[in-house]
Amino acid sequence: MALPNDNRVIIAIGAGLVIIAAVVLALIFTGGGDKTPEAPPAARGGLTVDLADAPTLEPTRELRCFVDGQFVGMATLAVCAQRNGLATDALDVGIDETGALAAAPTAAFAPPPELPPVEMAQADPLPSPAPGAAAPSNPAPAPSAGAQCLRHSGSDWRVLSSGMSLNACVQALYAGICVRPGDAQYGRWGDTTLRLVPRRVEQSGDNSRFRTLAEQDRNCQFPGLN
Repeated sequence: MALPNDNRVIIAIGAGLVIIAAVVLALIFTGGGDKTPEAPPAARGGLTVDLADAPTLEPTRELRCFVDGQFVGMATLAVCAQRNGLATDALDVGIDETGALAAAPTAAFAPPPELPPVEMAQADPLPSPAPGAAAPSNPAPAPSAGAQCLRHSGSDWRVLSSGMSLNACVQALYAGICVRPGDAQYGRWGDTTLRLVPRRVEQSGDNSRFRTLAEQDRNCQFPGLN
């Protein structure tokens, strides 16, 4: 069989083979990257979404609006605040249980509980040594100075410590915990009520009017209390 005399035919065939080889190699090297994309955090079962990740709202962006603890539809932040009879900064904004952005009045779903009994159970004092007994070589350390730290469990109050500083009490109660819009968790430090709401802990001396005590970061921690 005679070979073609036209070199252009040979060059064209060679170029075609090079292109085919390049396409095959590209498919081989890029094929390993076609992995199934990971589901977004809100779609993973059992994941608690960090409320501090709520994006900055555009004035025209609509979100799930709650009034008196009830979902009333989609609305902008300004309209939702108007429906609640509040200023926009009086609403908590974050991710609700559906994974969608929501707004609700602070602690709308969790009003302050009744105060604990006047005297909660205190730690039993150390027994007094018997007369004439030798003092122990390694005496127990004195209790740390501070006030009683309590956690409200939803039905009653429980003592975490009988002597703890305010910062330590906040850390013991709420470090690593975030709550959703409208929700709250309560504690007590001495005569002060503590309340965890989205992105901050608040304090109140009368169990009614609250003010910010510490800001919470995206990891549900309190760097300002370290």
